[in-house]
Amino acid sequence: TLSTGLAIAALDAVLTGVAPNSYALCRPAGHHCLANEPMGFCLLANIPIAIEAAKARHGLGRVVVLDWDVHHGNGTQDIYYSDPDVLCISIHQDNLYPANSGLVEEIGDGLAAGSVINIPLPAGSGIGAYSSAFDRVVLPAIRRFNPDVIVITSGFDSSAFDPLAQMLLTAAGYSELTKKILQLADEVCSGRVMMTHEGGYSPVYVPYCGLAVLEQMSGIKTGMNDPYGHAFENLPDQKLSAAQADRISQVVATHAL
Repeated sequence: TLSTGLAIAALDAVLTGVAPNSYALCRPAGHHCLANEPMGFCLLANIPIAIEAAKARHGLGRVVVLDWDVHHGNGTQDIYYSDPDVLCISIHQDNLYPANSGLVEEIGDGLAAGSVINIPLPAGSGIGAYSSAFDRVVLPAIRRFNPDVIVITSGFDSSAFDPLAQMLLTAAGYSELTKKILQLADEVCSGRVMMTHEGGYSPVYVPYCGLAVLEQMSGIKTGMNDPYGHAFENLPDQKLSAAQADRISQVVATHAL
């Protein structure tokens, strides 16, 4: 499909130096699609297909797939569960979709044990939990893995305005997370970051989240302000709670980070 082709082209652009980073603004999404059947709203596994194409075309080696869609990236995990050259990290709302998927105990198989990292955050998590999960789990794990490229499954359904989930991120939160990844990418993989568009079901708010990410990736500030985020940015729930910290600590202990 055009969606998968755009993901392939976006990764090609980064690996060939045409662009320092790229964002595939594609539909339908892909991270629930299994190796042999579609699932959720996902018809084809956009990111795994793009990765395999890049392996064939460019000899791509080690890849990190970071999934910050609010739902567990079960399809990508399933496809690479036994592949030690792909580190799959999914940070998602605990037990949202698919049911009983994306548990901390799911870590990969055989030689790939440890190459699957799930961070199932409690419902109601905001930037405090996400930022802590990045600082304690995501960034150290990527640094240790030392990839050739970082691929991000960019879902905006973790926002406070999404009707299909119960998280509290704002556009400013997505901007902060993107900045953390870009800084790390400069350190470990010459800045190579590719994102594909995934979930996000608030037609009013998704554009502001997407713009915040693209401004960080491009370095271009448009001056377009988020008129809605202030309603959630200063809530006490944005701070890291004890339950959220405990879950992150469980992931840290599981993967010896």
